[in-house]
Amino acid sequence: MIKLYTIGFTEKPAEAFFNLLKSSGVKQIIDTRINNASQLAGFAKGTDLQYFARTIGNISYEHNLDFAPTKALLSLYRAKKLSWAAYETEYLNLLDMRKIAQKTDIEKLHENCLLCSEHQPDHCHRRLLAEYLRLVRNDVRIIHLT
Repeated sequence: MIKLYTIGFTEKPAEAFFNLLKSSGVKQIIDTRINNASQLAGFAKGTDLQYFARTIGNISYEHNLDFAPTKALLSLYRAKKLSWAAYETEYLNLLDMRKIAQKTDIEKLHENCLLCSEHQPDHCHRRLLAEYLRLVRNDVRIIHLT
């Protein structure tokens, strides 16, 4: 069984965020954001997050742009020019075009955590990505840290 976690950093203080990761046994954070360098990200800014994760929880960090939506796709959704259902379809098509199923060694995702900014996974690409990977390997157990 492959445990694949997901987490969003908004609406979580750093203490709660890192305690969730540590108590769950997460070994690596995989950042699925397009832009991980925004000042608005606070403790979850890419270089800071890498340092904090390693120092606080001995958790490694990787920024994987292949898992991120395109800027154009995200902009259309945020501007409400694309419904959530249409966004889902477009994002999943993007994963297919990028050949994520073929390029990803899902076995190595055991105890990894897909990260983005959304607080809840309901309307978030990290959930879509996790479910997409579970379609490739049905022994993936998705655990949303909230």
